[in-house]
Amino acid sequence: MRTTLYPYIALVVGVLAVSSSAIFVRLSTADAGIIAFYRLFFSALLIFPFFWGKRKEVLGFSKKDWLFSAAAGFFLAFHFILWFRSLEYTSVASSVVLVTLQPIFSFIGTYFLFKERVSFAGIISALLAIGGSVYISWGDFKVSGQALYGDILALLACALVTAYLLFGQHVRKRHSLTVYTFIVYGISALTLCLYCLFSGAAFFSYPASDWGYFFLLAVIPTLLGHSLFNWVLKWLSTNMISVAILFEPVGAVALAYWILDESVMMTQVIGGAVIFSGIILFMASQSIRKNNVPAVKGKTPKAL
Repeated sequence: MRTTLYPYIALVVGVLAVSSSAIFVRLSTADAGIIAFYRLFFSALLIFPFFWGKRKEVLGFSKKDWLFSAAAGFFLAFHFILWFRSLEYTSVASSVVLVTLQPIFSFIGTYFLFKERVSFAGIISALLAIGGSVYISWGDFKVSGQALYGDILALLACALVTAYLLFGQHVRKRHSLTVYTFIVYGISALTLCLYCLFSGAAFFSYPASDWGYFFLLAVIPTLLGHSLFNWVLKWLSTNMISVAILFEPVGAVALAYWILDESVMMTQVIGGAVIFSGIILFMASQSIRKNNVPAVKGKTPKAL
C-alpha cells in the first residue's frame, strides 16, 4: 500500500500558515493576553457550527481524555501569552526561532510518555536544524538585556507548545479533529479570559485594524496552522511536527522583511538554509506510523 502524502502536505501548509502569526501580533496594538484570547475565542467560534453536528462524540471522552484536553488548552493559552510578550522585547526572527526549538523538549517528552524512539539519523538531522535556529538568534545574546529577556520568554513558550502537542497526540488517536480542537480552543480561550480579567486588560475599545488582526490570527495561523498540526497528529508523531515547525522562522523572517521592513541578515539566510536541510533529512529518516496510515485511492484521510 502506498503511503499517503496528505499528512505531509497538510504539515507544510500548517507551517506556512503559522509563519504569519508573529507578523499579526507585531502589527496589533493590544496587550499580549488580549491578542491571545481573541485568537482562540474567534477560532472556537468558527469551529462551533461544525462541532455541533458531532457534539455526541463528547460523551465518549474518558476522564483521561478530558484531563489531557484541559492540559493542552492550558498550555496553549500560556504558550501564546509568553510568546506574544516576547515579541515586545526581541525581534520576530529570534522569538520565532527560540519558540521552534521544541524538538529538544519533544524528544524527551515522547520518550517518557509514549516510549517513542528517534533514530540516530533523525537526532543528527534535528540537531542540524536546531543549530540553524541557534545561529539565527545568536546575535540577540550580544545586543541587550531586553532582547535576552524576550528570548527567555520565547524559550519558555517553546516548552509549553511542546506539552500542548504531546497531550494532544494522546487524545487525537481516538477523537475527531473538530471535537478535539473545539474543546481545546474553548478551554484555552476561557483560561485566557480569566488571565485578562485578573490582569485588568481591556476587552474592547480597540481600533478596527486590531479586530482584523484578531480575526486573521484565528483563521490563518490557528485554523489553517494549529488545527492542521492537530489533524496530522493522528498519522505523524509530535517529533515530526516539532522538527517541521523549525521552518517557521524562515517564513516569518520573509514576511517581516516585506511587511514590517525588518532587515534580513546574512546569519538568517545561512541559518534558514541549514534549518531547511535538517528538516528534509529528518523527514527522510522517519516514516508515517504504519498502524494508522489511511487508505489512498483518490480519497482524503477521514479525520474531520
